Amino acid sequence: MTNRVNRTTKPDSAGQRLTRAEQARATRRRIVAAAAEQFLLHGYGSTLLDQVAERAGVAVQTVYFHFGNKRTLLKHVMDVAAVGDDEPVPLLERPWFRQIQEEGDPRRIIELWLVGGREIMDRVAPLMRVMRGATGTEPELAAQWETNQQQTRSAYGLLAQLLAERGALKPGMDVEQARDIAFTVSSVETYLQFTDVCGWTPEQWQERTTAILTASLLRTRGDS
Repeated sequence: MTNRVNRTTKPDSAGQRLTRAEQARATRRRIVAAAAEQFLLHGYGSTLLDQVAERAGVAVQTVYFHFGNKRTLLKHVMDVAAVGDDEPVPLLERPWFRQIQEEGDPRRIIELWLVGGREIMDRVAPLMRVMRGATGTEPELAAQWETNQQQTRSAYGLLAQLLAERGALKPGMDVEQARDIAFTVSSVETYLQFTDVCGWTPEQWQERTTAILTASLLRTRGDS
């Protein structure tokens, strides 16, 4: 007996048949891509879900079905931008983070962290500009911004913990201090200041932030 859930119903662009689940995922991808484009073009407040639906080639009811409202849609757009795809794998379970976890050299850990950080910033910074610009008039977005910041701060706790486990932190510095220094120096707000105001390129941000964190967090030969 044929399983209805897995029954093929529609060909993709290569002529392959798609399951309903694959069709739904493809639809979500189109909506997310269209939303990202519209948010960047018009800003959060001026973007209408009707515009997103038209750009994605779906009915607006489909957008509501998959995402419920514009704020949730923006969150999904941000999530996809952060990891680079829509695979159901958390950012800190990606291969780049496993490589960092397996690295023994503290300086190399910071270098790898900032390599991954720059790639993430390249993707999310344009959307964060949109989000930051709307926080003053959209209380729900202000709360989401704060949530994003706290999640990022927690992630930097993992970096600090890795350095502490290798005995690499400066004398007298604990994990919480290292976390907060790394978060403040490398946060998206700091990134936007350096790139938008100071004119740094992303490559310069990566190189200089690596140097700042290395000097700020790691013990040197002269430390007792």
